[in-house]
Amino acid sequence: MRVDPCFFCGRPSWPSKGITFMRNDGKSFRFCRSKCHKNFKMKRNPRKLKWTKAYRKNAGKEMVVDSTLQFAARRNVPVRYDRELVQKTLKAMERISEIRSRRERVFYKKRMAGKRAREVAAARKLVANNEHLLPRLRGSEKRRLAELAAERGVDVEDLEREELENVRTSKKSKAFGGETRRLRVRTDGGVEEITESTGGGMHDEDDDGFDDEDGMDTD
Repeated sequence: MRVDPCFFCGRPSWPSKGITFMRNDGKSFRFCRSKCHKNFKMKRNPRKLKWTKAYRKNAGKEMVVDSTLQFAARRNVPVRYDRELVQKTLKAMERISEIRSRRERVFYKKRMAGKRAREVAAARKLVANNEHLLPRLRGSEKRRLAELAAERGVDVEDLEREELENVRTSKKSKAFGGETRRLRVRTDGGVEEITESTGGGMHDEDDDGFDDEDGMDTD
């Protein structure tokens, strides 16, 4: 059973699956799905689309130079049927697929080596270029953290980082539904507790549906 690659994206096009397009000159084109067939009819270049094998090979994301890839080349040479030759060929195909998968894993690891360091460097560069957008501590807060660091014997930068992280988390919690409880003094001298949400709405702690003394319904 021959599995031809898709003419557009390079994926395997299994027998009885996909689309076959026959041109007027007799040349056949195999497509694994209608997506590739439509892009082919729109005359799009597969080297410019990121989801094709051609683009990945040009970008260095696919293993191109390897001896195991030569076995996939199509050879239109008639060979007399031999049972022993077929058995050896099947065993060789399994072995070649194992070797190719192992080499692809090694190629991927080498390609992705140092990715974390590059991401950290890019993040630090972004922070350095947009440092004016970061929240800053007041002078009194810095002096307080410096005194606290001198007492504990730790680094001031670590304390400042922790303080900024606490400020960010408090802002996030306040922005996403934080509530503030307050005491309100009535005209008759009584005190009631109210809850103020971040949306600016105020509602009574009780759920009786009345907000004023006169017993008027808030709805």
